[in-house]
Amino acid sequence: MKQRAIQKLSKPSQLQQEIYDVIFGYESKAGRWFDIALILLIIISVSAVLLDSIASVHERHGDFLYRLEWLFTILFTIEYVLRLYSTPSKRSYIFSFYGIIDLLSILPTYIAFIYPSAVYLIVIRIMRVLRVFRILKLLRYMGEANMLYAALLQARRKIFVFLFSVVILIIIFGALMFIIEGPEHGFGNIPQSIYWAIVTITTVGYGDIAPQTPLGQFVAAIAMICGYAIIAVPTGIIGAELMQQVQQRGRILRNENSECTSCKATGHDLDARHCKYCGHLIHQK
Repeated sequence: MKQRAIQKLSKPSQLQQEIYDVIFGYESKAGRWFDIALILLIIISVSAVLLDSIASVHERHGDFLYRLEWLFTILFTIEYVLRLYSTPSKRSYIFSFYGIIDLLSILPTYIAFIYPSAVYLIVIRIMRVLRVFRILKLLRYMGEANMLYAALLQARRKIFVFLFSVVILIIIFGALMFIIEGPEHGFGNIPQSIYWAIVTITTVGYGDIAPQTPLGQFVAAIAMICGYAIIAVPTGIIGAELMQQVQQRGRILRNENSECTSCKATGHDLDARHCKYCGHLIHQK
């Protein structure tokens, strides 16, 4: 009896269901129009923030843009409340990717009362445009994104070891330059020298600090050469993992789409015409 009562209480009302179909749904015409209107509002809102950061525009239209931003924030706040009201699983929505982004997109305006510069964090709202994948039925492209994510996940240990090695190398170069050049040439301390090493090894080369002695320039040249060598390492790591993901997907496709007409074996190569086990023709599904 108690479980039935709980189920009855948790069952959404007709109004909640209608709101849910419009806000979360995209199959219906109303749902698609809602998402399109939402994305247009997001783009206009982010554009207003970008324009407001320009001093001349802020001086002329600052008040209008401020009121416009509050209008957008109120609309997005109402939308967030409606999402909470209509969703059957409020906790799942709140802690989901889109739920967190929806909340972060409205918080900066309210935080701006305490810290005015926080209003520019509203640009995070642009991440909500990711819903365009759902509207334009581009979800099939998410498979490629998942492949890249899986490759990065598989390579995380290699990437960590690589970054750890780079950090050690940067500290060594920074300490060497502090010893060789010293404060008289701009290398006032080891952290400042490490900053120079980061700028040099990453091939950015700001030029605000530069070695003056021949030995220091020789060490800098070695650091630059190491920087070019380092650039190729993560590319190779991620490229190898991506190739494994592609091969794995190819094996899955082969397993699904090819079957021997005689022994029913699967897992043949894409260009195979005969079964590698019994020699009979392969049936492509």
